Amino acid sequence: MEIGIDSFAAAMISDAGTVSKNAIPELLERMECADKVGLDIFGIGEHHRKEFLDSAPTMILAAAAARTKHIRLTSAVTVLSAADPVRVFQNFATLDLISQGRAEMVVGRGSFIEAYPLFGLNLKDYDELFVEKLDLLLNIRANEFVTWSGKFRPALNNQPVYPRPLQEQLPIWLGVGGTPESFVRAGTLGLPLMVAVIGGETHRFRPLVDLYREAGKRAGHSPEKLKVGLHSLGYIANSTEEAIADFYSGYAETFTRIGKERGWPPVTRQHFDAQNGPLGALLVGGPKEIAEKILRHSEALGGISRITFQMDNAKLSHEKLLKAIELLGTKVAPLVNA
Repeated sequence: MEIGIDSFAAAMISDAGTVSKNAIPELLERMECADKVGLDIFGIGEHHRKEFLDSAPTMILAAAAARTKHIRLTSAVTVLSAADPVRVFQNFATLDLISQGRAEMVVGRGSFIEAYPLFGLNLKDYDELFVEKLDLLLNIRANEFVTWSGKFRPALNNQPVYPRPLQEQLPIWLGVGGTPESFVRAGTLGLPLMVAVIGGETHRFRPLVDLYREAGKRAGHSPEKLKVGLHSLGYIANSTEEAIADFYSGYAETFTRIGKERGWPPVTRQHFDAQNGPLGALLVGGPKEIAEKILRHSEALGGISRITFQMDNAKLSHEKLLKAIELLGTKVAPLVNA
């Protein structure tokens, strides 16, 4: 199983409202650490909000590519609905050349909506935009010369798109939340699936993952092609008690604030404990407990090939995040893959 980290490049905003000048250098240090401890993947999200610094994820990934040797570098996710697929492909193909064949992307529609008004898009076109732009992106990946037409972008008539990546086929995963149509779409297209489970009980996504695999089988794709990854909120410390003590207060503050925007109730300790229980989506604990829970989640979903931890949503210090990455690579990963 591939094990890695996803980050939204937290801005580390002070009480005075200023963004830490060390936020990006420290993030790059954590990416370098993940490479050194043998993790498989590091993903950078895309948001257009003050609390995150990942509005241009390929810039961060390219900087990391120059400082790492082995780890694969991906988006988590690219908000494709609000982007030009030509530029998305060019950016990631360039990243692939810089990293010597280590680039990937996870594409989706994003869980926040700021990108739509920012780039002059209508939210009522939410699904249509994504379907059309995904079609163009896959066309560009498959063809050096592209002929294509759609509703939201000018047509291309035998137009070459450069540069081409170093890899024969640039990996494109489809990032999904809980919409059945998204799971079926990924299966039909034969794209690997990245499932974001940030709340509830992970096993409840099994029917949707089954839809994905059934759609892929009907479309003639081999089971080996239909890979499933899991994106979860988590944190590792020396013990479960220490991990919870480090993580809970920042997690509660962050998700209570986001909840005000979305109509969710405030986070309580009872809610947190349920989410971090045996079946809950959170992965907060000591190495042995987290390794066991990863395997339990994999079994519940019929087998996963990748899991990524999103750790920088709980206002943890750089030092604690470095230690968690070290434990993930040196303790958790060997236990899982044994």
